[in-house]
Amino acid sequence: MSRLVTIFGGSGFVGRYIARRMAQEGWRVRVAVRRPNEALFVRPFGVVGQVEPVFCNIRDDDSVRAVLRGADAAVNCVGTFDAHGRNNFDAIQDKGATRIARLSAEEGIATMVHLSAIGADENGASLYARSKAAGEKGMHEHQPNALILRPSVMFGPEDKFFNRFAAMTRLSPVLPVVGGNTRFQPVYVDDVARAAVEGVTGRAPGGIYELGGPETRTFRELMQYMLEAIRRRRMIVNIPFGIAGIMGSVSDGVNRVSGGLIPAQITADQVRSLRSDNVAAKDAKGLDALGIPATAIEAVVPYYLWPYRPSGQYDAIKESAKNLRHRG
Repeated sequence: MSRLVTIFGGSGFVGRYIARRMAQEGWRVRVAVRRPNEALFVRPFGVVGQVEPVFCNIRDDDSVRAVLRGADAAVNCVGTFDAHGRNNFDAIQDKGATRIARLSAEEGIATMVHLSAIGADENGASLYARSKAAGEKGMHEHQPNALILRPSVMFGPEDKFFNRFAAMTRLSPVLPVVGGNTRFQPVYVDDVARAAVEGVTGRAPGGIYELGGPETRTFRELMQYMLEAIRRRRMIVNIPFGIAGIMGSVSDGVNRVSGGLIPAQITADQVRSLRSDNVAAKDAKGLDALGIPATAIEAVVPYYLWPYRPSGQYDAIKESAKNLRHRG
């Protein structure tokens, strides 16, 4: 009988890639999510019955234990950017991750992969960084041999990074950024999924791996590249951290007063995070230690950002037509 892996957050941005690759490896995949009916798209990742979404609330012991029962390995991909509400940093990235580690150990599961983030630091400036570090601590306590992945900002067709800023260019001639000189090392989401698979299958030893792409670029440089990819001209305006902090506090307040109905465009905690570079440490193990070649943004990004071009899918056709006229 094939082995079984439970993937918490297996229908999310990175989780779906891990689920697909685990199915290709021949494993049965249990996708543990809060809304199984919205995760039915994962079923075709394998043969009938191989990949199944199931309900789980990682804030509840019984719920977590139920989806771990009978599994040979577990992967935690659940994360949040919400500093408030029931599913906040502490509930999800600290207590939730620790609960998964503790209960998986109690269920006799010795293989654990945990998705953290570059910048995880118990003394970090942001709540996000501190909660990620707390989650790692919980993993180390209950699953000392866990493989912990710390990716930089991830890119891919469903990302909320390039897609978000590309969408903003449709509405304004100005593209505001906070931390224009902050450096990132964008990593392809499927490269992160491949790293997780190496851990689940036992082909890679446990420990912490910091995952970054082949290049390091500033926030401004990434936005300039994005504009080139969607063939739009916009003025990139760097918002000073002082002003951005005020904007984040106001946005947080409006979000809380509205009961979450009005999402925060940028939070004060995100501003604090953007003060620090988001790149892999030079002495850290990374994709190369796992035998995974890093994918460049040029190899992927233009192929999913084309809807944001002025003429969308017809942009290339119009360019081709111009070339024909010039030859004539």
